[in-house]
Amino acid sequence: MSSTETLETTPTPEPTPNAEGEQQLAQSHEGHKHDDHDHQHAHGPVLNPDCTREVDIEVPADEVNKTFRSVTKRYQKMARIPGFRSGKVPESLIRTRFAEQIKQDVIEALVPDRFRALIEQEKFQPVSQPQITSLTIVDGEPIHCKAAFEVLPNYSVEGYQDVKIAKPETDLTEEEYQAELERVRDSRAIMEPVTEDRALADGDWAQISFHGDFNVEGEEQPAPQPDPVKGDDVVIEVGGKDTLDSFNDALRGAKPGQQLKFEVTYPADFNERNLAGRTVAYDVEVKAIKKRIVPELNDEFAKELGEYDNLDAFTQKFREHLANDKRRRLEAEAKDKMIAALIAKFDFPVPETLVQQQVDTRLDRGLRALAQQGMRAEDMRKLDFNRLREAQHDSAQNEVKGSMILDRIAEEEKIELGADEVEQELQVISLQTREPVEALRARLTEDGSLARIREQLRREKTGNVLYDRLVS
Repeated sequence: MSSTETLETTPTPEPTPNAEGEQQLAQSHEGHKHDDHDHQHAHGPVLNPDCTREVDIEVPADEVNKTFRSVTKRYQKMARIPGFRSGKVPESLIRTRFAEQIKQDVIEALVPDRFRALIEQEKFQPVSQPQITSLTIVDGEPIHCKAAFEVLPNYSVEGYQDVKIAKPETDLTEEEYQAELERVRDSRAIMEPVTEDRALADGDWAQISFHGDFNVEGEEQPAPQPDPVKGDDVVIEVGGKDTLDSFNDALRGAKPGQQLKFEVTYPADFNERNLAGRTVAYDVEVKAIKKRIVPELNDEFAKELGEYDNLDAFTQKFREHLANDKRRRLEAEAKDKMIAALIAKFDFPVPETLVQQQVDTRLDRGLRALAQQGMRAEDMRKLDFNRLREAQHDSAQNEVKGSMILDRIAEEEKIELGADEVEQELQVISLQTREPVEALRARLTEDGSLARIREQLRREKTGNVLYDRLVS
């Protein structure tokens, strides 16, 4: 986790629940019966007890009775029941036919405002929607209701300045540059046939076809028998570091058209599981000898790679790219270590609601990556999401905690964002999404994403400030 990859979706804590939260509070028992005075059960995700607060909501009997009358009369006016004229349906039938709907409307009318008043009175800052843990509602009697929710804990980041991380050596070495340059050359290499009449030698590439049989005499065979190993026109480097010694020994000195027979015993830790620890008897036909031709470093090579006038222009840009890439990568790793050290230093509870939101973010990011790699939607639906969520929990919890620490340090350091910083980020997103900036701004403001972007930019800025101070 880097400072730029901490909490992406943490909502700004609101001092009172929003309209959606109030509606959820009122409707969280929809579909349940409530004429049992001792009717109690929990709803929603598990909350962290150390971050959970609970309020008792009571509504006097006279208000309950008055609201029942009002709601019932409204249903009388609207109800359309065969055999009765509009507005003339008996109240007793209305109460029977629409009992649960009437109770739900009474709860909506009486509970949310009182919940909001209690939240304001106690100065709570919920970070989760309220969950009704018990509710008693009977016409003519007081409503008794308990609602639980999570809040941000009281936590301190005193002593964050004492965290020290070793500064990485980010300068690009000549060895690293040359290795990457060779990698680029290798990626542009071509295979050419060897026309002279000679045998295979180290450094050559043998074009072969092969058939491998697991049924080796004296070796115990599993049931069912594995399929033979086959390949046509496979190119393999003789003497190459990734070529097994058995193949190297058999191919050295062989000529095109020659048939070879030999056995290969694969190591137990071989990367192909069906071959690991097994012995395979191979029939191999050598078809051709090829040479791998790596392009020379010259102006023509540079021009093939892009809009470069000559080799010097390419190597200068390439060296700058490698240097910047190494610096960014090592600084990100150092920031990861810095955030991890801060997380380890400060012990405080984390709201489970925020953790689950971050699990959602991580899973969404992972599913998008799988989709980009070609995974089908029907295959995604077969995934064990309970297991995936559980596997993501600890990392998500650390990301939330890291974000909470950065937020508190930002307050201590009085770190704020300038309007130009947010505007610059919007410009980048606009280019990526090809959406006009003003339309993008309106959309992100409406769905709350702009506030989250500001939070994340502030955390990144705070992480950069800390990096300059704590990494030395």
